[in-house]
Amino acid sequence: MASTSLLKSSLYPRPLYRVRGHVRHLATPSNLNTKHSKTNFTQDLAEGPSLDDFISRDSVEKVVLGNTKGPRLPDFLKTKIPSGASYNKIKNDLRGLNLHTVCEEARCPNIGDCWGGKEGVSEEEGRRAATATIMLMGDTCTRGCRFCSVKTSRTPPPLDPHEPENTAEAISRWGLGYIVLTSVDRDDLVDGGAHHFAETITKIKRKAPQLLVEALTGDFRGSLDCVSTVAKSGLDVYAHNVETVEALTPYVRDRRATFRQSLSVLEHAKKQGVRITKTSMMLGVGENEEQVMDALRELRKVDVDVVTFGQYMRPTKRHMKVDRYVEPAEFARWKQIAEDMDFLYVASGPLVRSSYKAGEYFIENVLKGKSLERRTKKLLTQDMTSVEGSIPS
Repeated sequence: MASTSLLKSSLYPRPLYRVRGHVRHLATPSNLNTKHSKTNFTQDLAEGPSLDDFISRDSVEKVVLGNTKGPRLPDFLKTKIPSGASYNKIKNDLRGLNLHTVCEEARCPNIGDCWGGKEGVSEEEGRRAATATIMLMGDTCTRGCRFCSVKTSRTPPPLDPHEPENTAEAISRWGLGYIVLTSVDRDDLVDGGAHHFAETITKIKRKAPQLLVEALTGDFRGSLDCVSTVAKSGLDVYAHNVETVEALTPYVRDRRATFRQSLSVLEHAKKQGVRITKTSMMLGVGENEEQVMDALRELRKVDVDVVTFGQYMRPTKRHMKVDRYVEPAEFARWKQIAEDMDFLYVASGPLVRSSYKAGEYFIENVLKGKSLERRTKKLLTQDMTSVEGSIPS
C-alpha cells in the first residue's frame, strides 16, 4: 500500500478530484488566493495603457502588402468569370474525353469569351463563333519558356493513340465553326509529334468537313519535313508564334527556339501550299519600337498573312516579370502600322492572344474575304494614283 501511495503522489503532484467516476486534474493549486489574484489583475489593468495610447494623431508607418515595385494591373486587363451554355458544354466534353486545352493549361484570361461564343445571336450562331484551342500530345512540355505556365519535363508521358479520334469526336459534337489545335513541344519524339498532329487534323476534316482548322505548332527543332507533314494534312491556317522580337528571344523563349528558326517554319509552310500563315507577338516584355518594326519587316519577307499583338501577363511569380502594361492606344497604333505593311489581317489589343476569338476574327474578316476586299481596294487606289501621275498636265 505504501508503494501505491508513493506512485500516485509522483504521478499526480497536484490535487485530484473525482467527478462522476473521472479524475480531474487542476491546472493550478486549489489553495490559490482568488481574491488576491483578482486584485492584482485589476491593478495591472488600471496601470496599463489606455484607449488614448492606441489613438494617436502622430503619423505612423504603414504596412504595404504585395509587390510595389512592379506595375499594377490596369482595369482594361481585368476579365469576367467565365460562364454560359457554350462554355459549360465545351468544358464538360473536354472532361469526358480526357482532352486538354491551352486555354486552361496556360491560364488564358479570355477563356470565357472564346468558349462562350458570340453574344446577341442565336445559340447555333453563337456556338459557331466560339473558339476552343485543343492542346494535343498531353499537358507536359519538354521546353521551358519563361512566359509559359504549362508543365515541363524531359520525359513526358507517351502519346495517347486514341487522342486524334477523341478530339475529332468532341469537336464534331460542339458545332463550332473554327477550331485551333496546338500542342506542347515534344522534343522526346523523333518527329516532334508531327504525324500525330496531322492525323488529328485529317480525322476532324472527315467528321466535320465544313469546320475551319488552324494548327498552331512548335518549331519541330527546325525540321522542315515535319512542317510539311502538318502543312499537307488539310488544315486551313498554319500558325507558329515568334512570341517576341528577335533581340529578346533568348531571354523569353526556351534556348532551343530561335527567331530565325521560327521564320523558316512559317516560310516553309507557305511554300507547301498553306492558304494562310499566322504568328503572334507579346508586348510588354522589354521590347522597343524599332525592334517590333524589324520583326514585322522580317515576317512580311516570308509572306506571313496574319499577325496578332497581345499583352504579356505573368502567369505566376516563378515566371518572368512584366516590363510594362501597354496602353490600348498603342495596340491600336501597331494594328494600323501592320495593316499599312499589307498584312492580310491584324488583331491587336491588351487581351488578344494567338487564338483569341479566332473563329469570330477569321470567319468574319479573313476567310470570308473582307480583308481581301480591303487589300484589293488599296491596290486599286494605288493603281489609279500612279495612272493619274503619269498623265501629262
